Amino acid sequence: MKRTGVLVMACLLTACAGTTNTAARRANRGRKARPISVELGKVFEKGNRTLLYGGKLETSHFDITKSSLKSEQLHYGIGREVFQALTEPRFDSAKKANRWLKKGDRVLALKDGKSVKVYPISLLKHHEVVNDVVDGRAIFAAYCILADLGAVYERTLAGRTHTFALSGYTYFDPKVWEGLDGFVLWDRETESLWWPQSGKAVSGPMLDAPMRVLDEARWSQTTWGEINSEYPDARVLAKGQKFTQTAEQIKFGNKYKGERFSGKAPEDAIAPHWGGNKAL
Repeated sequence: MKRTGVLVMACLLTACAGTTNTAARRANRGRKARPISVELGKVFEKGNRTLLYGGKLETSHFDITKSSLKSEQLHYGIGREVFQALTEPRFDSAKKANRWLKKGDRVLALKDGKSVKVYPISLLKHHEVVNDVVDGRAIFAAYCILADLGAVYERTLAGRTHTFALSGYTYFDPKVWEGLDGFVLWDRETESLWWPQSGKAVSGPMLDAPMRVLDEARWSQTTWGEINSEYPDARVLAKGQKFTQTAEQIKFGNKYKGERFSGKAPEDAIAPHWGGNKAL
């Protein structure tokens, strides 16, 4: 069953990078047929805690004792970072990227000083999350093919820098983001779960902490043709970046264990729908 779930999710991750919101809805038509996590035993009790399966190691499970999630709305559960995020991304020149990028290919573009960094959707669909630093600011670029959600976020929240990646789960809420399924993220520092469609943490020490979309004047949802014509010296996320660790080898843990988020939610917690931010 787990192998089937991995294969199904892999198919979703490698779908056409030109996905539109219509295509995202089409991808969600089979949502009810997707493996519901609670029915697969991914949600279980241990002592006085409610845990969510996170991998082969007992230390990989997520503590969702305090959570805003509804278990029956979770899908899959293939293990955290089966598809790994990038933490030290490499970039190529625009000239080299022109060999494989087409004018109509969708990208996230981000100002980096006097230059621009470009994250092609066709590559983000493989990593889903790219942790990066721009102008000394910790950020991450993310794309979810199911919800057609692509945005750039701050990684420094509540005064601390977090490293984001995939949890192995998708989640939906009929009242949020047109009811589309979307990837659930986690951060390695607090092991909290985050759902970008709601714009906040949904479990763990950071429960209810808002995500923070980077100032929309600094990035855009656009195409390679538009960026390449205006910024010919742009740097583009390189193809073929290999993972150096397995999910079990990644060193993570509750650095902030026992602490809870407290603070006022900013207004910029939820990303714009694709095409809603073109102002680079």
